Amino acid sequence: MEASMAVLGLDISKAKIHLALRTADGKLRRKVCRNDVSGFGELLAWVARYAAPSMHACLEATGTYGDGVALALHEAGYTVSIVNPAAIHAYAASQLMRAKTDAVDAALIAEFCRTQRPPAWTPPAAEIRALQALVRRLDALLAMHTQEANRLAAGVSIADVRTSIEAILASLDAQIAHVRQRIRDHIDRHPGLRQQRDLLTSIPGIGDATAATLIAELFDKPYRSARQAAAFAGVVPRIQQSGQWRGRARLSKLGPGRVRKALYFPAITAIRCNPTINATAQRLRASGKPAMVIIGAAMRRLVHLAFGVLKSRRPYAPDLARP
Repeated sequence: MEASMAVLGLDISKAKIHLALRTADGKLRRKVCRNDVSGFGELLAWVARYAAPSMHACLEATGTYGDGVALALHEAGYTVSIVNPAAIHAYAASQLMRAKTDAVDAALIAEFCRTQRPPAWTPPAAEIRALQALVRRLDALLAMHTQEANRLAAGVSIADVRTSIEAILASLDAQIAHVRQRIRDHIDRHPGLRQQRDLLTSIPGIGDATAATLIAELFDKPYRSARQAAAFAGVVPRIQQSGQWRGRARLSKLGPGRVRKALYFPAITAIRCNPTINATAQRLRASGKPAMVIIGAAMRRLVHLAFGVLKSRRPYAPDLARP
């Protein structure tokens, strides 16, 4: 990034976007706009007034709240970076930041962008964005179903309340079935997505639902290696060691939680029925590793296998997958 390039930090919330624009001449300008289409237009007009076309914008990955403004900035021709909030938090600690407000955070993100030069973000293809929306909707419906089912299982003594919960569960069941069918139909309509699904489901332990989540949430980005994909998914171990002390390694959990959630039960199934992962599990059991370490290793191995079949465009074969 050139020293004279303007940078824009965006602190995103559900309703508002706090902006901090560091112009090419070093001036800091601030603004607040709505987090909706009208707000995006206001933002772009404000940026065009003060910044050159080569401006670099940066925001944290905040679920879906930042998707719209990131896409609007990208389509307007600006460089956009979406960074892990943990990186911004660590940068704030390194700068000994004591205050934390939306305006302060926006300025901090702008300074992070100026000094750290995060990589540019490229929006997923339209069919991937649609799949992401469907997968996330299904995840939300399943969470609501679990909540209502737990209420019913806890015991409801009032008949009207029980009837209400049962009606909501029936409606949720219908919506879940509908969205699942929409996901299948969407994948079937796009040859590239269909090929990815067929390759992923060739791996014992990965079914259609897990494949859809992996396509939408993990493999929508280009990775140079399986290790890089596993690191993004947050299924690599975080080593804890200082001097002679060595703590228990745990999963880093730095990536999107819905990917790890989608891999947990498939990993348990794969330990039993996938020859490659079964061999890994047996080796770890023999060395005395606890069950959760073995499951974490199986999740990581599934990501490696998924990367391998997508990269090679060849279905899973036990003799080609190193244990």
